[in-house]
Amino acid sequence: MERLLKRSEVDWIPLGDEQFFEVANRHRRPVKASLRVAGDTPYYGANNIQDFVQGHTHDGEYVLIAEDGSASLENYSIQYALGKFWANNHVHVIRGKDNVNTRYLYHYLSVFNFIPFLTGGGRAKLTKGRMIEIPVPIPCSKEPDTSLEIQSEIARLLDTFIDLSAGLSEELKSREKQYHHYRGILLNFPKPEGTA
Repeated sequence: MERLLKRSEVDWIPLGDEQFFEVANRHRRPVKASLRVAGDTPYYGANNIQDFVQGHTHDGEYVLIAEDGSASLENYSIQYALGKFWANNHVHVIRGKDNVNTRYLYHYLSVFNFIPFLTGGGRAKLTKGRMIEIPVPIPCSKEPDTSLEIQSEIARLLDTFIDLSAGLSEELKSREKQYHHYRGILLNFPKPEGTA
């Protein structure tokens, strides 16, 4: 990490800073399940893809943050969307501008503690007013090319860890199946004659 940052300064930029981030909430549109027209476009809600529909509200690379209805407050719902998708009114839709790597933003927000920014009682809500106060660490913010290079490398490393972790999970599942299979064979002793 030290080599990557080269002793560079990190600035904490709020999500509301329009020089660095775009909040694209105005295009969100909720559609009742009974009125949705089936299609190939993912329809995102607070916790994931809710449906597949025709049409789209957004096209590009975005991060979706639950506005309300996150399944967990400690592991707040953050989604990464690429290409055409439909966003309902239960997610904030944001992305980095030219000087912020959106995949880097996604990784950062995936580990961010949203609890201090939530309002409401039983059903916690992340209002737009509170969301735009969330600070994001931007290395070398005054040197856009260097900053993007660092952000891209951090995002690449984290994507690699995710891929490796997924591969290990699949390998562990395969080994567990193999273990149960051979355990069954090895512990399947023939019953002595005369026993039921």
